[in-house]
Amino acid sequence: MSENVRPRPNPGIMDIAAYVPGKEGAPGVAKVYKLSSNETPLGASPKARAAAQAVLERAEIYPDGSSTKLREAIGAAHGLNAANIICTNGSDEAIALLAQAYIGPGDEGIFTEHGFLVYRIDIQAVGGTPVAVPETDERADVDAILAAVTERTKVVFLANPNNPTGTYIPVDEVRRLHAGLPKHVLLVLDAAYAEYVRRNDYEAGIELVSANENVVMTRTFSKIHGLAGLRIGWVYGPAHVIDALNRVRGPFNVNAMAIAAGTAAIGDRAHVEKAVAYNDEWLDWLTREVTALGLRVTPSVGNFLLIHFDGSGKTGEEADAFLTSKGYVLRRVTGYGFPNALRMTIGPEEANRGVVSALREMLGK
Repeated sequence: MSENVRPRPNPGIMDIAAYVPGKEGAPGVAKVYKLSSNETPLGASPKARAAAQAVLERAEIYPDGSSTKLREAIGAAHGLNAANIICTNGSDEAIALLAQAYIGPGDEGIFTEHGFLVYRIDIQAVGGTPVAVPETDERADVDAILAAVTERTKVVFLANPNNPTGTYIPVDEVRRLHAGLPKHVLLVLDAAYAEYVRRNDYEAGIELVSANENVVMTRTFSKIHGLAGLRIGWVYGPAHVIDALNRVRGPFNVNAMAIAAGTAAIGDRAHVEKAVAYNDEWLDWLTREVTALGLRVTPSVGNFLLIHFDGSGKTGEEADAFLTSKGYVLRRVTGYGFPNALRMTIGPEEANRGVVSALREMLGK
């Protein structure tokens, strides 16, 4: 049969493994706790919810195509020039736009082996070659990344902290990575979980971006701010990068409700601090309790933890099935290279205690 009987996607598109999100529910279970998508159990700020609701009164009006109020609010919160910020439909769009603007056929994009799956997808989507670099102890390895750089490398994506491991590398290592890159290579610091990190040796990337022409930082409102459903991301970068991204993004890529809610959310510091305190308490508790059951937990600074079942007598698949039957939906991470692990989002107290109880039952402890 002729190959011209229907439209065909560009070369390489059908080689992409589509992104599969975490499960939404557990059929047949009366009460379900969704702990598969790193959503905050505290929800959005009441101020953000009120701001979004007010927008519905004028839903027929197009949003501000430049997200001016939101960029100004972000700038005020972080001490940044709003002109160096672009807002996007989640940080996923920011990553896609960076790949679209700076990677083409024959170019290479680097990321670490357990990094966000979207990096590979976006590199392949623009005809580039994805280069996955080994990690050391489930943590980005700067020397391995630098060793992978070739004359074809255009972008290095570094999730810091990383998902699904929850690990991070200190600012000195990030600076060493940047210093070792050629000036034409763009370093993308994906700091989606930055607000949760309270370590003296961590920086999200603002200082590095401000001082250089080849570094950008991506952030999101989906995690600490509880606005995953409205899809708000942003990029802080040099003027020339922001200019390039503005030329390829959609004209109204951030909706009016998102602009209003995001503007209110980033100004509600009390809600953010409450979310951080809650996460610190339960991340520590869960890590201790799960470890006490004889399971290995990757040290995390995010709002989730990676639980390993190697040596427990149960596979990741079996553990997932058992927990799901009890109404606790965690995230399978086989696609990230962890077939015998599950990622658990820090959830409500009842869910956190319930998962530990279910694991204890499953393991016969």
